[in-house]
Amino acid sequence: MTDPVTDSLPGLDLDAFVTWFGAQHPDASPDRSTWTASLVAGGKSNLTYVVGDGTQEWIVRRPPLGHVQATAHDMRREFTVMSALAPTDVPVPQTVALCDDHAVLGADFYVMEKVEGTPFRDAAQLTALGAETTAALADAMVDVLARLHSVGPAAVGLSDFGRPEGFLARQVKRWGRQMEGSKTRELPDADRLLAHLGAHVPADDGTSAIVHGDYRLDNLLAVPGEPEPVRAVVDWEMSTLGDPLTDLALLLVYDRVAETVPALGVSDASAAPGYPSSDAIVARYAAARGLDADALAGAMAFHLGLAHYKLAAILEGIHHRFSAGQTVGGGFEHIGEAVEPLLAAGLRAAEGKD
Repeated sequence: MTDPVTDSLPGLDLDAFVTWFGAQHPDASPDRSTWTASLVAGGKSNLTYVVGDGTQEWIVRRPPLGHVQATAHDMRREFTVMSALAPTDVPVPQTVALCDDHAVLGADFYVMEKVEGTPFRDAAQLTALGAETTAALADAMVDVLARLHSVGPAAVGLSDFGRPEGFLARQVKRWGRQMEGSKTRELPDADRLLAHLGAHVPADDGTSAIVHGDYRLDNLLAVPGEPEPVRAVVDWEMSTLGDPLTDLALLLVYDRVAETVPALGVSDASAAPGYPSSDAIVARYAAARGLDADALAGAMAFHLGLAHYKLAAILEGIHHRFSAGQTVGGGFEHIGEAVEPLLAAGLRAAEGKD
């Protein structure tokens, strides 16, 4: 995180925010001179800030600057799903206010409570905790995902949050459009993988759940060593109703991507002693949801191929913004190098070769 500033940051006009927020949250200080803001480091998509009035602090989330896909960075979606999950056993931050008046910050944004906890990204962080604590944290990560997928959408008012029927076919088309809209160069494996996925979409089996869409260890705020170490699940911008195996597959791909593309500089947490293998994660998830582990493992090829393609499309979009000088913060210079290796790995996984 950068040092707090008392004036504006890219994407956050602090004067405009304080004026707006005072009307939404009367307990906030009306004295503009006490307010500070910091850009939270680590995010490569939506922009996240810590704002404070000298007594309290909150988190502000808004879309990235510049090139933004029409279907991405939906602030209302994040706000809605976290508000709905608040009374469940899925840990989420408390939402505070949503703004769709672009006169304030130039885009939709929302405010939520600041949850104390660490988004663990590095093997070194986990190694310092010890193998036993790392294993317990990873197990909790899987258990929270299983709890999320066990929440009935209708029970929390999310029946209309997505369209489960035909979800996987739409995902293939959606991410194909996302890739096409973000491409900065020819990517032959993108075409090959997309064609393979389109020809091998699993039949709908009536299984649907609330899907996070970007579930991984560094999208959790955690306090290791506690009985329930996961304090909050964050970054819900791609959440919807659909096939829960898409979340599980993307988690497994994230766990392997640091090894696949070292230049990317993403989380290498899975390399820490005590972090479970992919097979162990699938087995624990299956047990938590009462599923057959062998059958679940056998159904993952399509989902792993889709997860690779989805991540490649996201990174190509970030590379597009970086190339146009529209990113905020550092760490973007190697993003584009990850796309082609991810697509190649996705083809192998989809074809059952990896």
